[in-house]
Amino acid sequence: MGSPAKRRKKNDGSSQPVRNLNYFFAKQRDTAKPNAEEPQKGPGTTQDGLEERGDSTLTDEELARKLQAEWDAEDRNALSAPTNTKEPYDEATKSSSNGATNDGQTNNVVDRIEPQKPPIEPPKPPQPKQKNTLSLQSTAAEEDIVSSNIPFDQSPLEFEPAKYIPDLQKYWASEGGHATYALLTRCFILINSTTSRIKIVDTLVNLLRTIIEGDPESLLPAVWLATNSISPPYIDLELGLGGSAISKALKKVCGLDNAGLKTLYSKYGDAGDVAFEAKKRQSFTLRKPKPLTIKGVFESLVKVANSKGQGSVEIKQRIVEKLVQDARGAEESRYIVRTLVQHLRIGAVKTTMLIALSRAFMLSRPPGAEFEIRDPKTLQKMKKEDLVAIYSRNEELVKASFARRPNYNDLIPTLLEIGVCEELLIRCGLALHIPLRPMLGSITRDMGEMLTKLQGRDFSCEFKYDGQRAQVHCDDKGTVSIFSRHLELMTDKYPDLVALVPKIRGDGVSSFILEGEVVAVDRESGELKPFQTLANRARKDVVIGSVTVDVCLFAFDLMYLNGEELLNRSFRERRNLLRSLFIEMPHHFTWVKSLDATSADVEAVQTFFKDATDIKCEGIMVKVLDNAPNPELEADLEDSPEAQTPSLPPTPKKKTKTSRASKSKAATTDAGPDEPAPRSHGRRKALLSTYEPDKRLDSWLKVKKDYSASSDTLDLIPIAGFHGSGRKAAWWSPILLAIRNAQTGQLEAVTKCMSGFTDAFYKAHRAKYDPDDEENTNVIRKAGRSGGMQVKPAYVEYNGGAGVPDVWFEPSEVWEVAFADLTLSPTYTAAIGLVSEERGLSTRFPRFLRVREDKGIEEATEAEELADMFRKQEARVVKEVKDADEDAEV
Repeated sequence: MGSPAKRRKKNDGSSQPVRNLNYFFAKQRDTAKPNAEEPQKGPGTTQDGLEERGDSTLTDEELARKLQAEWDAEDRNALSAPTNTKEPYDEATKSSSNGATNDGQTNNVVDRIEPQKPPIEPPKPPQPKQKNTLSLQSTAAEEDIVSSNIPFDQSPLEFEPAKYIPDLQKYWASEGGHATYALLTRCFILINSTTSRIKIVDTLVNLLRTIIEGDPESLLPAVWLATNSISPPYIDLELGLGGSAISKALKKVCGLDNAGLKTLYSKYGDAGDVAFEAKKRQSFTLRKPKPLTIKGVFESLVKVANSKGQGSVEIKQRIVEKLVQDARGAEESRYIVRTLVQHLRIGAVKTTMLIALSRAFMLSRPPGAEFEIRDPKTLQKMKKEDLVAIYSRNEELVKASFARRPNYNDLIPTLLEIGVCEELLIRCGLALHIPLRPMLGSITRDMGEMLTKLQGRDFSCEFKYDGQRAQVHCDDKGTVSIFSRHLELMTDKYPDLVALVPKIRGDGVSSFILEGEVVAVDRESGELKPFQTLANRARKDVVIGSVTVDVCLFAFDLMYLNGEELLNRSFRERRNLLRSLFIEMPHHFTWVKSLDATSADVEAVQTFFKDATDIKCEGIMVKVLDNAPNPELEADLEDSPEAQTPSLPPTPKKKTKTSRASKSKAATTDAGPDEPAPRSHGRRKALLSTYEPDKRLDSWLKVKKDYSASSDTLDLIPIAGFHGSGRKAAWWSPILLAIRNAQTGQLEAVTKCMSGFTDAFYKAHRAKYDPDDEENTNVIRKAGRSGGMQVKPAYVEYNGGAGVPDVWFEPSEVWEVAFADLTLSPTYTAAIGLVSEERGLSTRFPRFLRVREDKGIEEATEAEELADMFRKQEARVVKEVKDADEDAEV
């Protein structure tokens, strides 16, 4: 007997007979016409009355149309017959055709139908009974019109969910009880139609409010789906779907063949857009699908991710086909498929979702909840500054809670219970074996800038080792978990560290969370090895006996000890606890090498920096030691808002021309001798020495050897390629590179690079981003034209002035690129609005250096960083010109 896969292939050219719809409906047709006069069969007809010609070659849809036309003709004949004529599909008629005698029952039915007295109005023609027969339905007409008309893009202070929830709940009740996926689709459509961050946040807020008040059970699945994930990074739950699964589903559900599907992919590229077009062209379906629900879609994705072992491919394929089949309308199909390929592309990054949650729970609460909410009408009357302050406070609480416990499975149920309040930080505090988001350091381009920023403060310089940052958890039972800086579980990668960690606990230490750098070392000499050596170590199922790359853990911070959080303690105190309570084991576990200093110790710091680079470290980290301010700065600190409250995240707001122009002017103007010097952004302000998860602050500074003013480099994301010419005709050259805008989640094109590549790299790169391979998930779309406009990913900012790329890459890696200097550009959009209203920034003479395997795309150079580099470059130019003028005068 053939396998299930083989049995499904009915058009593979095999000799087995194919049973089309005619076969399955033959008996029904015979039963439907028991007393009808047998048609005259000519030489071209078969036993069931269908023309022999072509029936075996008709498609299912064509045959279904033919059958439907015949049944419609029978219905018309029934209506034109006398009123006492038995209907061909009446149950009594069916019984008599099988030999039963039901005359009395049938007559009673007819008697009840016929009127006993002349009606006042002309009688309507009798309608045939509802038959359980095949019907052809338009998929476009099955969309949820209740959800599709909700104005989610209104201001949250004007939007009233109560207006729409009764109709929604009535529709949901008739279709299963839970919020339909159409509601989420409506939100995605509105978000995808705008680039305004204000509109995106407002649309998400209104969606969340509607679900909070209408169907709280669907809120958690909705948040996971809107953030394009189904679990936090530290839980290994991946869909594991390839492009072939989506292609098979589209071909089966939408009736496409290989050529038709390839044509759509070539034209639109994006899998969701292909599904949209395919569903539009599928005019009819054989049954009315049940509407997808938000909860049901999420549960289906979890089933896909949990399908393992033998037969899992078939199970996943059936689930995918069911989701695509049940999607109502082309738009639902688009976003279902984008969800399946895990590239939703609506710009709802993590920060945006957390902001939306904080505002939604400020305005709405689920039925039965008792926490306080704000009246939108009252908020509308407030001054803008007061409203921003309220928003910021709530956003800070939600972001801080998620940074401590980055799992929506913990955050959302807590919000539904208590809303946004101080208790949220306690409920979502640190927990063992759940990683917190690491604190990040700001970049400084030279030693002088670092000393200026930390003037008057005590700080510690630490070697910045060329390894892998690790967050180590250990409970009182000795169970160990190790997480990467991206929160991925890598316990299996370091079994030698797992065995070592319980041994480093000193007396009185039961449980802890510490942070350090895992570095490849020579166990005998202690010599440090580069990151590339560490990267050669296996990642999964490593056995201690098979370890060939020895490592040492260099610890530098302690965030949790014996059940107590240490985040609010100063860095000096946290470091002292780490070094006094843990046991050092040379070449296995030790502390990062450090030097305590002040901005006056210039020579000592420079020597320490040289020592770090001499032993192949990347540079140094510089960290503020204490919260207590220097007495000389007390006057400044009293006026500093940061001395009163922790820094709050910026609230998305429309950038006005005045504010951007003034910001650019303030950053680039060189004050004259009679003008007051502008206050430096990072100078003489109250830098806290607490541990701030998921924040990049000036209290931690990175000084790397490749950050010198004369040799700047950027960490850029390759997003597209152009066909090469001449010797490079078979490769992608040049490559379009982009920076990341942390506020909007967009990738902003910054330059094209065609220097620094080897032929071997070109060849491997072309194979990696091969658009001719339908299963290649590294390619987003081939460039093409639709309606006269260039087709490109919605999350890429690029005006095409430098040419239309021939292929768009899936953003997946970071390249380190050197350059001569930065210039204003009318072509590229990087950092537009930060230094110029009309023009972005680009690089001169970019040169590829290496792939940054230690960095993810979220760590690529940001728009603000690029703008800062440009301002410093301009300031240096002004200073050099001024010095040259002074020399000329002398």
